[in-house]
Amino acid sequence: MPLRLLVLASLALLACSGCGSGGHEAGAVVRVTERDFRISAPRHVRSGDLLLSVRNRGPDAHELIVVREGSRLPLRRDGSTVSEERLEPVIVGTLEPGQPGSSRKLRLHLAPGHYQLFCNMSGHYLGGMHTKLVVG
Repeated sequence: MPLRLLVLASLALLACSGCGSGGHEAGAVVRVTERDFRISAPRHVRSGDLLLSVRNRGPDAHELIVVREGSRLPLRRDGSTVSEERLEPVIVGTLEPGQPGSSRKLRLHLAPGHYQLFCNMSGHYLGGMHTKLVVG
């Protein structure tokens, strides 16, 4: 009987963990899906605190880099990846590569503007793994 009570109490706590006004502090959840070779995300989100919930549904590992958009993204000399070093001033967040089936989270505070989300694994950006995000 005590084990059953413990299980029921744990389930109740899990069910209520998303309740209440605590969501404001965590920010809006933005779901992002990575596949070979595309990134799916909402086109428009509100500015402020955001939690990107990133799911890798592809057969390969994928990373996620978020940059404030300005000009065209510079390629490295290899011609297949973006030069992150040259983007340093406009990178607002990164997630290390996630294995197929994995989920990762990235907390950001985004000001109004245009952003680009992309995977910079070799050839992935050029293969179409990027999307635009308008923050307003």
